[in-house]
Amino acid sequence: MQKIVFALFLGWLLATPSTAMAAGKTLPYPIHQHRLDNGLNVVTVPFDSPGLAAFYIITRVGARNEVEPGVTGFAHFFEHMMFRGTDKYPKEKYSAALKSIGAAANANTSQDRTEYHMVGNAEKLELMFELEADRFQNLKYSEHEFKTEAGAVKGEYTKNFASPYQQLREKLVETAFTTHTYSHTTMGYFKDIVNMPNQFEYSREFFDRYYRPEYNTILVVGDVSQQQVNALAEKYFGEWQRGSYVSEVPVEPEQTETRYTHLSNGSIPPYISLSYKVPAFSDSSMDMPALDVLASIVFSNTSELYKKLVIDEQKARFLGGGAHDSRDPSLFTVQASLMDKADIPYVMKEIEKAIEKVAKEGVDPQLLATTRSNIKYSFAMSIDTPTVIARSLSHYIQLTGDPESLNRLYALYDKVSEEDIKRVAGKYLRQQRLTIATISADEKGALK
Repeated sequence: MQKIVFALFLGWLLATPSTAMAAGKTLPYPIHQHRLDNGLNVVTVPFDSPGLAAFYIITRVGARNEVEPGVTGFAHFFEHMMFRGTDKYPKEKYSAALKSIGAAANANTSQDRTEYHMVGNAEKLELMFELEADRFQNLKYSEHEFKTEAGAVKGEYTKNFASPYQQLREKLVETAFTTHTYSHTTMGYFKDIVNMPNQFEYSREFFDRYYRPEYNTILVVGDVSQQQVNALAEKYFGEWQRGSYVSEVPVEPEQTETRYTHLSNGSIPPYISLSYKVPAFSDSSMDMPALDVLASIVFSNTSELYKKLVIDEQKARFLGGGAHDSRDPSLFTVQASLMDKADIPYVMKEIEKAIEKVAKEGVDPQLLATTRSNIKYSFAMSIDTPTVIARSLSHYIQLTGDPESLNRLYALYDKVSEEDIKRVAGKYLRQQRLTIATISADEKGALK
């Protein structure tokens, strides 16, 4: 599972118990939530960081929501466009205001959300609220500015697509997903990006649909109080009008046979990935925690398989695997970079043998206990800044809308059993749910 995982500091955590930990919560800081009448969720986490605060807005809109043909890539596009300015704070004035409070601001987009964040002087928190409320409610751009930014997005796509791994990623998701919008990457389809400059009116519609309070969560972490944050949220976002649009994301049908995709490229080492369909993120089901533990035991750089393929036999340069947290069912991917393309079938068989062994025989009880503890506590040492806490919580807000999902999920790791691991290996890591992607100099893949 693609989580925010930090350096192991279990000794420190056990030596300094907190009220939150004593109550069974992994995050040792209180999470305060307040929902405005318009649907905007406001989350406050007071943290001892004198004079410093992290201000995040998580917009739960990503590539997943791009359900209409011909207009993929707009969630990522607005990551750029939101810095174009408003009447009150044009681009240059917005930048100057940030500098005046020593703040840095940026954004990023994924399948399930677009995240805007800044870190700055906590004493200037009201200005942060004013700046963000203004652009989220009053963003303004001309058709010329729109086309200019669309050209910049095309340039970003072209730069990223120079990577063979990015090329294969596009082929992989398009092969693995036949119906769901996870079939395109965050950047979108190239043909849609090329046509993006002609979609000025649609861009306004996209903003009007999704940049509404019910799709957003404000998260403030640092030298602040809940009362202060809630009051500022009411003042600057309380009049933000709720929308009515709901995107209907298509459901991916059950996969019933192995699928294949291949990239012919001899300029990089041979590569193989095995991607299995697995469930959506859940903070109440044991499936994903069990898959996380399985991934760490079977595919980490301390695993038997890694030792065999990378260290002893030296057939692989790299081996790793795990699932990606997502709002809808996604992929558990095992990947390996190889020395020789002739070893692709062998490496695939060794991966499958390792999975089959776990499904039938389970795992060592002591290794299971150690792995569970490492996964649960490995991020403790680095939770020492507002940014790290905000980044951690924003990950779970994007998935469920509720930051407490972090605590609920990590509580499940203590309960992962050997039977859970055997069950998920046998249920999900099967040929019928598998998409195989390869890179080699061959015109066609060697496995199909």
